Amino acid sequence: MTYEHTPAPRAPLALHLVLAQCEAASSAEVLETLAAQLLDDGVVSADFPRALAEREAAYPTGLPTPIPTAIPHADPQHVQRPGLALATLAQPVAFGEMAAPGREVAVRLVAMPLLTDAREHLAALQRLMGVLRDEQLVTQLLAAPDDASLRALAEQHLTGEQNA
Repeated sequence: MTYEHTPAPRAPLALHLVLAQCEAASSAEVLETLAAQLLDDGVVSADFPRALAEREAAYPTGLPTPIPTAIPHADPQHVQRPGLALATLAQPVAFGEMAAPGREVAVRLVAMPLLTDAREHLAALQRLMGVLRDEQLVTQLLAAPDDASLRALAEQHLTGEQNA
């Protein structure tokens, strides 16, 4: 007798924050901008901005995907409401490359998972990575001229069941 394990369907990530064509001179400025808005919206705790910056410094999240992306995040205890923050950058910004100490990637898209459950952390990052490897989709996200357009595209592709 064999048993086939079928993972339970995962709830889509709510888009808490969407910023199109964000102007920033550094990765620190990108993180500060996102963290400040998430804090103002009550999505994260008061210590989230510091925890996010410290984690990014220790464990860089720049990815050399077809269109370089960063997935900065903080530990679940700093998140009040699970979801996702997404930003496209007006100009590429250097982020430290994940798993390549001392190297940087010129990031154009920042996808910040906001997770409250440590067990869900890896699974959510894996799902997000699958989407971020889709060069055509990332190109569409980068082309969004404003927050509303970016939100509409992201809700269609990042938070739904298109990959099911």
